[in-house]
Amino acid sequence: MRARAVVASLIFGSALGAGGWWIGQSRPVEPPLVAVRGPENGAALFEQVYHYIATQYVDSLPVDSLYRKSVAGLVGELDDPYSAFLPEERMRRLTEEMSGNYAGVGLQVDLRDSWVTVIQPVAGGPAEKAGIQPGDRIVAVGELPTVGLKEDEVGRLLRGVPGTSVQFTVERFGVHRFTVNVKRESVTVRAVPRVVMLRPTIGYVDVNVFGANTASELRVALDSLRRMGANGVLLDLRGNPGGLLEQGVAVSELFLDPPSRIVALRGRPGTTEETIVAEQPQFWPQLAVAVLVDGNSASASEIVAGALQDNDRALVVGRPSFGKGSAQTVFPMTTGGALRITTSRWYTPLGRSISQVAVDDSSAADTSMLMGGIRAQGDSVNGQAKRPRYVTPMGRTVYGGGGIVPDVIAGDTALHDRVQEFAIALGPNMVAYRDAVALVALAFKQRGLFLDATQPVTRAMVNSVWDELKRRGVNIQRSTFDAAAPWIARALGYEVARVAFGPDAEFLRRAQDDAVIDRAVRLLDGASTPKEAFTRAEDSTAVVPAKIPTLE
Repeated sequence: MRARAVVASLIFGSALGAGGWWIGQSRPVEPPLVAVRGPENGAALFEQVYHYIATQYVDSLPVDSLYRKSVAGLVGELDDPYSAFLPEERMRRLTEEMSGNYAGVGLQVDLRDSWVTVIQPVAGGPAEKAGIQPGDRIVAVGELPTVGLKEDEVGRLLRGVPGTSVQFTVERFGVHRFTVNVKRESVTVRAVPRVVMLRPTIGYVDVNVFGANTASELRVALDSLRRMGANGVLLDLRGNPGGLLEQGVAVSELFLDPPSRIVALRGRPGTTEETIVAEQPQFWPQLAVAVLVDGNSASASEIVAGALQDNDRALVVGRPSFGKGSAQTVFPMTTGGALRITTSRWYTPLGRSISQVAVDDSSAADTSMLMGGIRAQGDSVNGQAKRPRYVTPMGRTVYGGGGIVPDVIAGDTALHDRVQEFAIALGPNMVAYRDAVALVALAFKQRGLFLDATQPVTRAMVNSVWDELKRRGVNIQRSTFDAAAPWIARALGYEVARVAFGPDAEFLRRAQDDAVIDRAVRLLDGASTPKEAFTRAEDSTAVVPAKIPTLE
């Protein structure tokens, strides 16, 4: 009986397909379609398919929609995650990201307790001038309540033409609601948002994107650190997704002398390889440099890390980078929008390809925010033995394939078991936990419980997070919460430092717990030349994980 059922189902399926085909044949086709007999008649094939869908498909589709679907299908069939058709709105956002300029009020916002909440005003922006503070809730824009809106929806409402005004209502913790009227301005988001001294002779500079002004901003930042006495600098490219290839080249050139190779570009077969070299002398030849990377450092970030590593100019510290070894070109369309397609693959000065298949690790995103940004990186340190090896001019071994492998591996590759158990226990209540930490931190700020940004978080303070979770109806085992309490204390300390003392205070507190920063500082501190830092790295090859926090 089972065999008969299988045969019957096959016959039914075949008949169903054949029936559909015969029905199609029974309809007259006007106008007659050209027979397709080879690839040279591909245009005719497209016209035939388009004609049938436009005239015979069960649902009527607008002509413009059919062509856009065709474009999307063509680009999608390239099987290239970096090629895409960019509609006008998406192209506009990409232009803003690369230029760092947009017209608005200058606010970084996020959802907290279902309310759009200010994370940080842009320094010197219109909102900061109007007195907007971290933790403020934007409860209405004009007459429109924001409850239920996403942060990007509110962001669009706040943006507009420079010189125009927007009115929005703010609710501040412990204070009544008030309305502000802010005039929109051209706001510049800096590619180099943080420049600080970590030690008397060690500076730190964070580069978060390779936009139009990255190299010029970085040069100013490094000149400033040198004036403050920096003999060594940490160039933090962790989490930097890249951007403009020419800016990756320009940043590399800041540290290299002619005719050092920076990157080689190889296009489609039949084209000539383009090798880009440094053309101007470097600015700080005696400055020891450590480039920090992780699994989210990609594209132009990897060009910089690879160029400085291959030329023995900088130590690379952290976890293996993402592995995006291709370059894209954006072609504007006369009808609006643009086409972004891969036009070349790039190679480091020693000829290394660092490409690997992109891996979607978005599932880790919620857990990453759980304990103040401590998260696993999708690296492949253990596969190092299988990678192709290359030798630098100083005789150091570097590796190809699957991202830039650091000279010194540092930082956690996985969340601690106790943190993972807590995350699993929270489940869908992850956002409620984050909101509880934010609310408790604001309460501490209002009550003046923190006198400075480095003040330790006590167990009693962590218990306030537990009380807030219970108030919100989040039910987890107390033992699971207590086991994760040291990491919860960290997250709470970061949040209080930010809302009470500002983003720089938060960063310095985070830096104390950052295993990658700690390792890089110890390698550079006291090194009088870049070569001395390399010697220290050779004597310090063991992987040092992040410190496990304690709570008194």
